[in-house]
Amino acid sequence: MQPESDQGKVRSMTFRTESRITIASGVREVWAYVCDVGRWPEWAPTVLECRVRGGAPLQPGARVDQRAKDLWRTHSRSQEVTAVEAPRYVAFAGTMGTSAARWAFELEPVDDSQTDAMMWIEVDLAGIMRAIPRTLKSSVQRVSDREMVAIKAAVESATRESVGS
Repeated sequence: MQPESDQGKVRSMTFRTESRITIASGVREVWAYVCDVGRWPEWAPTVLECRVRGGAPLQPGARVDQRAKDLWRTHSRSQEVTAVEAPRYVAFAGTMGTSAARWAFELEPVDDSQTDAMMWIEVDLAGIMRAIPRTLKSSVQRVSDREMVAIKAAVESATRESVGS
């Protein structure tokens, strides 16, 4: 029998992942790349197309609309921009499957030519997703780790090209 205070309550199942990487480029270059939502398909494997609704700037309250492919289906999804603190922090809220999710990029300059970047993701598991919390968390972690490597490669490649020209 559950204690009286726990009866009828659904326990929250939230997980958080963090992916960190050092990018050999200045914070402003990393910021510009991360905030260019049209380029998200270059580094986010589930994003096929991405744009800020109505061509609005990336600012709190704006909607980022995507055509995405995950779980063997193509669909539309939308996320709200919840915070923009240029050039260090940008955050979003939306859904992941049946669950509410939040994610953000945090950028910290190491010096003029290096940036420590972190992407964190929090998911409040709901519905069927509550059945597989460990599997889902490890999958999200793997994908975000790959995304950070792709962001690093793209920004560093652009930095090398601009230095070489």
